[in-house]
Amino acid sequence: MEDQREALRKIITTLAMKNEETQTFIYSLKQMLLNVEANSAKVQEDLEAEFQSLTSVLEELKESMLMKIKQDRASRTYELQNQLAACTRALESSEELLETANQTLQASDSEDFSQAAKEIKDGITMAPAFRLSLKAKVSDNMSHLMVDFAQERQMLQALKFLPVPSAPTIDLAESLVSDNCVTLVWHMPDEDSKIDHYVLEYRKTNFEGPPRLKEDHPWMVVEGIRQTEHTLTGLKFDMKYMNIRVKACNKAVAGEFSEPVTLETPAFMFRLDGSTSHQNLRVEDLSAEWDAMGGKVQDIKAREKEGKGRTASPVNSPARGTPSPKRMSSGRGGRDRFTAESYTVLGDTLIDGGEHYWEVRFEPDSKAFGLGVAYRSLGRFEQLGKTAASWCLHANNWLQASFTAKHANKVKVLDSPVPDCLGVHCDFHQGMVWKLPGDNRPAGAQCRALPAEAGQCH
Repeated sequence: MEDQREALRKIITTLAMKNEETQTFIYSLKQMLLNVEANSAKVQEDLEAEFQSLTSVLEELKESMLMKIKQDRASRTYELQNQLAACTRALESSEELLETANQTLQASDSEDFSQAAKEIKDGITMAPAFRLSLKAKVSDNMSHLMVDFAQERQMLQALKFLPVPSAPTIDLAESLVSDNCVTLVWHMPDEDSKIDHYVLEYRKTNFEGPPRLKEDHPWMVVEGIRQTEHTLTGLKFDMKYMNIRVKACNKAVAGEFSEPVTLETPAFMFRLDGSTSHQNLRVEDLSAEWDAMGGKVQDIKAREKEGKGRTASPVNSPARGTPSPKRMSSGRGGRDRFTAESYTVLGDTLIDGGEHYWEVRFEPDSKAFGLGVAYRSLGRFEQLGKTAASWCLHANNWLQASFTAKHANKVKVLDSPVPDCLGVHCDFHQGMVWKLPGDNRPAGAQCRALPAEAGQCH
């Protein structure tokens, strides 16, 4: 009976969830109906506004071209009227002179004839008619103001609704995730010369799969992207960004969003550089541990087998008989990066800029370990956190349990149990924050530094 009740409860739960999804979908359909009405009214209003704008442009162009015709007509009329008036006056003067010459020619008084003939000759020489150009100053041809609207008419007849851009396709193979930056690359399925810009949206999430109905994080929008790629910077490490999507836009309309993708900003990855380690550390690529017999003795034996090193053995090793780190011999050859009680190994990646985050895990039964960063100038005898050139978190489970932050030989006790994993968020320009993975705020002190080498010891 109880099994049947449990089965019925599961059925009821499933049905209730399905009903909730159906109700949500019904609401979505009703909203879409309202959107269809609102959006159709909007595009109709926009279309009318565009045609009104086009009509206004044509009217303005018409007025401008008519004004040009009027100005040209007025200019030509002025020139021709002036030339006509000058010619009329010259003709009237010439006709008067001609009349006087004819009268003089018919006169019988010979004494006055000579004087009159001379005056007529002088008048003809100075007559305006002989100084006039009998060529019109301007043409009456107005063909240079004719307009051929054939091409424009074809363009207007070819007007149609602007095609909606296709949804871009995000290229995951070309996209890059590095530290706290994501570079997204996409392409268009079809060439579209009318695309003006792209819009990218992203929102944070901690789950994979399709978008959920109740999403707490709002969309973050990046507009005006002109290229088919964009880099998001300043993100949080180890955070998935659900539904990163892109849409293309032309001058009038935006297309559909691309299929969403989920990307994650991973932590900074590096290996340990065994060549920098203290002789009593056994170092592999990603781990280090205390070795009383001397971790480097093993390297010497390996080289000896290959015929590439000098003869050595644990018996003759300087680390022979070392009972504990605190009783370590104080000297060794200068070829070691660290010696004495500086039980340290460096990472193989130099940090000289940018923002990085990395994590370190340790064995639960570890007696003591430190994790930190240091300047390049950290001395071979110096311990992390005991000088001004280094910072570290230190956990001690040996004699008395403690969890502290150290710098410049100053110690700050951290009010937190030692977690299974420690993280360092290092911003080269802003400083360094020790973090317990999963926390939103620093677990301990915040130190301002410009780290040059990453050192850590298990």
